Amino acid sequence: MDSLETLALFSSFSSFFGELVFDLKLGNLPPSTKVAPSVPTNLPSHLGLRLVKAALSVGDFRRAQQLFDNILQPDPITCSTLISALTTHGLPYEAIRLHASIRARGIKPQNSVFLAVAKASGASGDALRVKEVHDDAIRCGMMSDVFLGNALIHAYGKCKCTEGARRVFDDLVVKDVVSWTSMSSCYVNCGLPRQGLAVFHEMGWNGVKPNSVTVSSILPACSELKDLKSGRAIHGFAMRHEMMENVFVCSALVSMYARCLSIKQATIVFDLMPHRDVVSWNGVLTAYFTNKEYEKGLALFSEMRSKGVKADEATWNAVIGGCMENGQTEEAMEMLRKMQNMGFKPNQITISSFLPACSILESLRMGKEVHCYVFRHWLIWDLTTMTALVYMYAKCGDLNLSRNVFDMIHRKDVIAWNTMIIANALHGNGKEVLFLFESMLQSGKKPNSVTFTGVLSGCSHSRLVEEGLQIFSSMGRDHQVEPDATHYACMVDVFSRAGRLDKAYDFIQRMPMEPTASAWGALLGACRVYKNVELARISANKLFEIEPNNPGNYVSLFNILVTAKLWSEASAARILMNERGITKTPGCSWLQVGNRVHTFVVGDKNNMESDKIYNFLDDLGEKMKLAGYKPDTDYVLQDVDQEEKTESLCSHSEKLAVAFGILNLNGQSSIRVFKNLRICGDCHNAIKYISKVVGVTIIVRDSLRFHHFRNGNCSCQDMW
Repeated sequence: MDSLETLALFSSFSSFFGELVFDLKLGNLPPSTKVAPSVPTNLPSHLGLRLVKAALSVGDFRRAQQLFDNILQPDPITCSTLISALTTHGLPYEAIRLHASIRARGIKPQNSVFLAVAKASGASGDALRVKEVHDDAIRCGMMSDVFLGNALIHAYGKCKCTEGARRVFDDLVVKDVVSWTSMSSCYVNCGLPRQGLAVFHEMGWNGVKPNSVTVSSILPACSELKDLKSGRAIHGFAMRHEMMENVFVCSALVSMYARCLSIKQATIVFDLMPHRDVVSWNGVLTAYFTNKEYEKGLALFSEMRSKGVKADEATWNAVIGGCMENGQTEEAMEMLRKMQNMGFKPNQITISSFLPACSILESLRMGKEVHCYVFRHWLIWDLTTMTALVYMYAKCGDLNLSRNVFDMIHRKDVIAWNTMIIANALHGNGKEVLFLFESMLQSGKKPNSVTFTGVLSGCSHSRLVEEGLQIFSSMGRDHQVEPDATHYACMVDVFSRAGRLDKAYDFIQRMPMEPTASAWGALLGACRVYKNVELARISANKLFEIEPNNPGNYVSLFNILVTAKLWSEASAARILMNERGITKTPGCSWLQVGNRVHTFVVGDKNNMESDKIYNFLDDLGEKMKLAGYKPDTDYVLQDVDQEEKTESLCSHSEKLAVAFGILNLNGQSSIRVFKNLRICGDCHNAIKYISKVVGVTIIVRDSLRFHHFRNGNCSCQDMW
């Protein structure tokens, strides 16, 4: 280039730089949509690099790319600089397209360029893009570069493609500590902790010394596997090699010990940390809550806040989840409110942790509010959140909404299918359970043990004996799922609810394992319905051995014997119960009206509307008798006259709750009542007539299932 050409170029560059500097001084950072000033052409590489960097410094990526396109022969530094800048600023696809244009211009690729585009392809999250770069690097003979290999392993890992990462790793001639660390952490991040640990051990056998990054990235594998032995060995390695000053290593150790329920060791590591980050605090919080040390967890949370440690989303999720795990539902609600007041938005983990609170409280209103939040914040694409909503609606008594949410799930996994199957079983929809099971198989999802528990439970509640037998027989034969004690207990329930008590007893005797309390309990429950005293005695005596402190078994036998007028035996059962210090769980029923939950016990007169409730039941009783209702005084166990027995039946908690619900319908067509024990037989019959006389749908959830009363009928077909 002669002096005149040099002078002309210099003038062009000066003008261009002047425009950039002028824009910068005025605070006018030119957006990518702004028309760029005239761009010099035929730029030499070294000056082109300066201009590209100047454009990037003011965030004008469009101008930077225009300048790049006008460099005659861009050198590797310029290429990699622009590709890296695009990736760093969240434009990985632009970076990949830029690399494609470089190849199209016939510019010879260099290692630094491949390194930059490998990072861009990883940032895109597209494994196919990573593979294209990988294949291109192989064709160009670049795969001998360990730095490029490491970048590709990391890129495949970000795309959850362990096969691609392993292919790169195995082809590397020289593997450094970054290679081994990237490969092991790829497995861990892809949910394959055992393989990650195997690579970590292989690294040691090959004489490569792990660094602090290796240690902090492999410890989560020990957490996931609950492998305390390996975790302790890694802890020892970290101590010997003076890594305990590293906050990431220490935080990972705290989390590992916490997940392995070694609370004391987690606390020791935490207390010795010279610098604590929020991750380490979260680890100890989780440890306390997971180990049922609820008070210590809350105390640590308070200490964390008093010391000025800024809680993050994970902190709030740990506290809310901890409250739920420890049965502190009201506290979980309060923590959720505080979380939002502090400016944090609940994410899918928060929602999934909190939704069971709506189920436990049977608060359909609160559940709907959470659902609205999920919809507004586009969490409907999260499978775990949507599955939790399916279960919440089912537990709160609204199976239609449960099904609506289920149908919205685009890609259903086996847990989602199981949840919908169990929901229908809980509501006594046996035929729908079988339909869902067939649909699940047609979708290609493989059923597991939980699936069959749900399906068999659905068959039992709907008296689908032949269908239940067929499903049970197909488990090992067609689906390679061996029946366990739970499945055998379900089959006992199938026979028992259908009235085939001898078949149920024979099935128990032929079980290949020791019968569980569930199996004997199913038979005992059916004995009361079908008035089989002989099998009731056998079942109860077995249950007294298996679970001697369960009051329900004593009460069930007592009721069966009283109904059979076997007073002396009934008295003996009551005496045995008293001798063992076992007290009967008092029955209660509740429902939500507005924002308040109203609870009733037998003979309750504490409600402000008690007079209205009893007067309403008296008026309703006359109409019910005209419709054919006759009180079943067998369910009154006291030795009183017939009139007193009838009056006693009227004051049962479920009748009081139903009456209160009807008096406070507020334009609704249905009410939902919940009871802690099984519904009384007379109450079950009475509520059928109430639904017919009043013309409302009454949903009652007792300790076993949901009963849907409509027009004088119940979904359970009177097998309550």
